[in-house]
Amino acid sequence: MQHKKLTMPERKRIALIAHDNMKGELVDWARHNLALLSRHQLFATGTTGHLLEQELQVGIDKLISGPLGGDQQIGAMLVDQRIDMVIFFWDPFEPMPHDPDVKALLRIAAVWNVPVACNRSSADFLISSPLMSTPHEYRVPDYDRYIAERTQA
Repeated sequence: MQHKKLTMPERKRIALIAHDNMKGELVDWARHNLALLSRHQLFATGTTGHLLEQELQVGIDKLISGPLGGDQQIGAMLVDQRIDMVIFFWDPFEPMPHDPDVKALLRIAAVWNVPVACNRSSADFLISSPLMSTPHEYRVPDYDRYIAERTQA
């Protein structure tokens, strides 16, 4: 498959998501990293966004709650290259009625080569990268060309 190059901007667009049992952990992590996070554009699903905005006193672009479609909103933004990375503190022990939504979001992030952190350690590694403060060129499959080639065959 052919690939195309995209460039993440210097000011990253970061989605922040947390399951109910992990919201406190995400708020604590974000508070600890506030100086760095405040230099980027932050997005969050419903309750998480309101909580982060209240606790951190920074602007958050808030979407609807994850179970009501917020995860799909983030996924659509990934497809359109309007989100550069996802910080998703998920609770692997809580059964969730919207688990298919979560899996779909993670699948779309993989399809579009978007970095995802699923816990505090991976989030620390991701945001401490030197690539956080510079434009970053990365590759994604050229799905338009792939579809065109398949329909001509």
